[in-house]
Amino acid sequence: MKVLRLISKIIIGFVFMFSGIVKAVDPLGSAYKFSDYFQAFHLEFLQPFSLILAILLFTAEFISGFSVLSGYRQKTGIWGVMILMVIFTPLTLILAITNPVSDCGCFGDAIHLTNWQTFGKNIILMILTVILFTGKNQVRQIRAAKKEWLIILMVIALFVIFSLLNIRYLQLFDFLPYKTGISIPESMKIPEGKRVDEYSTTFIYEKDGENKEFTLENYPANDSTWKFVDQRSKLVRKGYQPPIHDFSISAPDGTDLTSEILSCQGYSLIMISKRLKDADPEKLERGFQLGVHCMMTGIGFYIVTASSSAELMKYNNGFTFCSGDETMLKTIIRANPGYMLLKSGKISGKWSWANLPPKEQFFNNMTAGHVERMNNKSPVLVVYSLMLSAIVLVLLISSLFVRNKGGSEN
Repeated sequence: MKVLRLISKIIIGFVFMFSGIVKAVDPLGSAYKFSDYFQAFHLEFLQPFSLILAILLFTAEFISGFSVLSGYRQKTGIWGVMILMVIFTPLTLILAITNPVSDCGCFGDAIHLTNWQTFGKNIILMILTVILFTGKNQVRQIRAAKKEWLIILMVIALFVIFSLLNIRYLQLFDFLPYKTGISIPESMKIPEGKRVDEYSTTFIYEKDGENKEFTLENYPANDSTWKFVDQRSKLVRKGYQPPIHDFSISAPDGTDLTSEILSCQGYSLIMISKRLKDADPEKLERGFQLGVHCMMTGIGFYIVTASSSAELMKYNNGFTFCSGDETMLKTIIRANPGYMLLKSGKISGKWSWANLPPKEQFFNNMTAGHVERMNNKSPVLVVYSLMLSAIVLVLLISSLFVRNKGGSEN
């Protein structure tokens, strides 16, 4: 039984820490998933709290896993894991049956699981959690209680700051389809041999006041006594969906600009603001100034937003504001405003408003090396991430060598 508990401790610790980390790398992605659930279950009034709830959830996951694995306040960590599993195991069963959202988001965008796969994963984790829970009274603290709580609180604070830095400077690791280096046209293709969506089409015709349904095989194509009424298509079997399937940008008059932007041989900078009203005016103004510089130096510049026409009327600055689906814009970049640099449809760089290079660094004949240097991760985020990793690793390793100092955990 002791070996079984050790195995359960290692698996639970690593899984919960991993789940917390991949969500903390992309806090807004987790917040969007909360919003999807609130909308599916008609709890729209909770949407303003999506980001706060997302941070609370993945911090609880990480710290519970860390506590279980390290031994610091281990009994508390076991309780935390049990509470999370008791809440989410039945919830994932409901999601698997009703399927309101196709991907649970339990591992962010790093690993995608169906709702049934998530439920199966939770059943296995629940078994391991029960094994840990039944032995919780045998857990003994490895340091004085105050020191252990101090360590736990310190790790929580450092972890939350890490998540906030990922919001400010973009994700340390980008698991989204629109990564730097990806060719959007290539990612939109369906590979040869892959299954496409299959639909069942029904035609409704009317004759002598009576409507009748027909299929493609028997509809009255040559019988003029039947009058066409309607056509209905139903998805029979889902086919392969390319990584990028929703990229579309249109001009204010409705003209599709997608092909023009993706086929441009030079550099094009796309300034993205999913909702202009939610962006800081000073940050938008910096983007507009960059746009003027780009156009003067021969770089294509587009402002893409999902804002309404009424909102766009407030901006009379000579720029043309293009339209894009809000979900697409949130998937491209987790910043408002954010920037994506394209060349021949390939993503050469992505920046948030916080780590946008100075406008002087943008010019039409930029070399690949120059763009690569511009696209380096924020030093603040990189250094902080290394520091946090080192602290967590030292705490995990040192806990293995700390002698037991007495009684059961309080």
